Amino acid sequence: MAIKGYVEAEKEYIIDLRRYFHQHPELSLQEYHTAEKIEAELDGFGVEHQRVGATGVLAVVRHFSDAFTAKTVALRADIDALPIQERNDGIPYKSVKEGVMHACGHDAHAAALLGAVKILKAQEDSLNGTVLFLFQPAEEVGKGAKEFMEQEMVQKADRVMGIHIASYLKSGQIGINITESNASCDYFKITVSGKSAHVSKPHAGIDALYIASQIVVALQSIVARGLDPLESGVVGVGRLEAGTNYNIIAKDAVLEGTTRAFNHETRRTLNRRVEEIARQTASMYGGAAEVEFVDFASPLINDAEVAEEIKKAAEEIVSAENVKLDVCKSMMADNFAEYLLEKKGQYVFVGSRKDEATAYPHHHEKFNIDEDALLVMTNLYVDYAKSLLYVSPSTIL
Repeated sequence: MAIKGYVEAEKEYIIDLRRYFHQHPELSLQEYHTAEKIEAELDGFGVEHQRVGATGVLAVVRHFSDAFTAKTVALRADIDALPIQERNDGIPYKSVKEGVMHACGHDAHAAALLGAVKILKAQEDSLNGTVLFLFQPAEEVGKGAKEFMEQEMVQKADRVMGIHIASYLKSGQIGINITESNASCDYFKITVSGKSAHVSKPHAGIDALYIASQIVVALQSIVARGLDPLESGVVGVGRLEAGTNYNIIAKDAVLEGTTRAFNHETRRTLNRRVEEIARQTASMYGGAAEVEFVDFASPLINDAEVAEEIKKAAEEIVSAENVKLDVCKSMMADNFAEYLLEKKGQYVFVGSRKDEATAYPHHHEKFNIDEDALLVMTNLYVDYAKSLLYVSPSTIL
């Protein structure tokens, strides 16, 4: 790897930050201490910042040598942790919070982006434009991104880039998807209403549990028989609750699940069919069904032009053979997608797997990273911003 000297010089600072965040994780929408720590670091750099919502932080570094050609680039890192009990007993920075852990790498994202703020602030005289640093809360529960997109400064961004640690890539590799990267995520809740009776008199009741079971089975037909075989989609039910006793026909039942798709049209089709099947199946057996949807994330569709821009920056850091194209497409969602609904941008994956201890999948109780990946992330944040905004001091009149 060819990590730049100005990044290498901040290695200890960035690693210490990551370990601090890892040791003090906070759940989605509860990242108050995390936000305060980020703000304290920004104050130390002399960087302008503001809160977005209760726990989001937006930082700004700007310098103009030619206002007519100046651009704005937004760099995003998510900061929330997960409700998981950490099992990495051999590390000194193990989470001190019972049942809470940075098991997805957001501690690394926050530390790398703070490293980028520090470096770009020190080099601001060579920039022509604005760098926005988005420390976004609540990604794990599908929140935070829309609040940032409502900010006037973010609305003016010409480019937006997010980076995510990837344990399925080797440390020193960077993954870039040219178009689709992650699927949409919609949560659905189906409430089935029936009529209770003794199980010995099924004709006297309307069995909500039976109806719910039929809905679960019928929903599987959506992907199998309702989608073009060349398209991808998921309709999954993860929870079914019904009944009060073994000998009472269930009056009510509740199903909870999710739909996933890589494009907007497929997403609409899946959600429409979930509602139709639920209502029609319930009606067929004399019951009723109400369907609620919650939009967690849109399909994450990258911009090909930005992918090429970032590819050039990545190749200078890890070499061309370590830049992997179209290898990270996943049905897991990330609401970085909300930025891409309005802005040209790219979601990049940076490898963090070095050995057995760093090979655990995301959301695993033993998830950990090769900390050299922090330097790759910071370097990519910095160099991509500079590729858009850098002006050689010798050209400034």
